[in-house]
Amino acid sequence: MTGRLSAILRIAPELVASAELVIETKGEGLTEFTREAADFVGQSGAGDGVLMLYLRHTSASLTIQENADPDVQADLVTALRRLAPDDGPWVHTVEGPDDMPAHIKAALTAVSLAIPIRDGRPALGQWQGIYLFEHRRRAHDRTIIVHIGA
Repeated sequence: MTGRLSAILRIAPELVASAELVIETKGEGLTEFTREAADFVGQSGAGDGVLMLYLRHTSASLTIQENADPDVQADLVTALRRLAPDDGPWVHTVEGPDDMPAHIKAALTAVSLAIPIRDGRPALGQWQGIYLFEHRRRAHDRTIIVHIGA
């Protein structure tokens, strides 16, 4: 066995809180919403639990990524463009040349995240931020269900 699990630190009483967060994107790229997620956790009164995020779209995604160097974001966009280019031999083109590539990019990433809450804050690493990753070229309003369970 290579991993070591610590003893259970504390057990919290049941707590459930839920809301919707709308993010206005500017088009393809990453939009950080770590502060909004942390504000929701603070408003909920949760001490410990799990912050669950679910994106209600199929051409965008959620990710936890480095929030210190913006070059990371640029490289992520470039890498996904190479994996699913707009000019690929796609059959689904009804919504424009960037739509099918956006679906592929979302399938390769994630539409939900689960983040531990400790002492009333998301337990993120020092350089981690929570992002909505818009895969379409034009701006969109994206809805994220934010939910806390204990």
